[in-house]
Amino acid sequence: MIAEIISVGTELLLGDIVNTNARYLAKHLAALGIEVHYQTVVGDNPDRIKNVLDVAYTRADMTIMTGGLGPTKDDLTKERIAAYFGKQLILDQKAVDMMANTLKKVNKQSLLQSLIKQAYVPTDSLILYNHNGLAPGCIMENQERICILLPGPPKEMEPMFETYCIPYLKKISEQVLVSVTIQLLDFDHAAVIEVGEAPVADRLAELLDLTNPTVATYTKEDGNLVRITAKAANRTKALEKIQPVLTKCKERIGEHLIQRIEEDKG
Repeated sequence: MIAEIISVGTELLLGDIVNTNARYLAKHLAALGIEVHYQTVVGDNPDRIKNVLDVAYTRADMTIMTGGLGPTKDDLTKERIAAYFGKQLILDQKAVDMMANTLKKVNKQSLLQSLIKQAYVPTDSLILYNHNGLAPGCIMENQERICILLPGPPKEMEPMFETYCIPYLKKISEQVLVSVTIQLLDFDHAAVIEVGEAPVADRLAELLDLTNPTVATYTKEDGNLVRITAKAANRTKALEKIQPVLTKCKERIGEHLIQRIEEDKG
């Protein structure tokens, strides 16, 4: 399954906030075996949101969207997506009650009509109730297309994703992705000419052309990484694929240049 991450918010385009949501989602989707080929950022504009969706569904089975679920007039994501999927918005009383209880806990006044806007949800959708804020999210399915809507604030988005989306995605994903990373010695402890990305890539040679597992090199400020990633039906089988490639990488790089080897925690 292929997913596209779509982050909605003009503030992202203006550089007012850093898009940490995309990084968080990408890492978790990879651990679930769901490929992400593209990430998109779009402003709070209904026509542009529709255009982004039109493009996304030509190259992905699922979109995961964050942002635009708030109470203001420029929070248009839910309305635009409901229309895109041909669904009506209806008031969800459980969401209303949860919002009222949340406001009471923080000594706020009763629900304003503008806040109740957030409790309208698309018909025939899986509702993702917000235990850390106000706006609920949802999952919509239509003609083999899936759209997951999540709130923008990370403190709301992350627990909602972990509570609702991970169990949902585990049911529909047929594989997992597992990575093992070789951390090379940093530049203070080894000659740069030995551990620079190009020399390391030369040593790995045809291993970089593998497709499953894949082998890739990365440069960081304090050194280099070699990441081996495999797809399989489960974690054990993925690690079985990785092991012989890991052995070859260690042999070609040289044990004296390896600082540590880490398996991902997905």
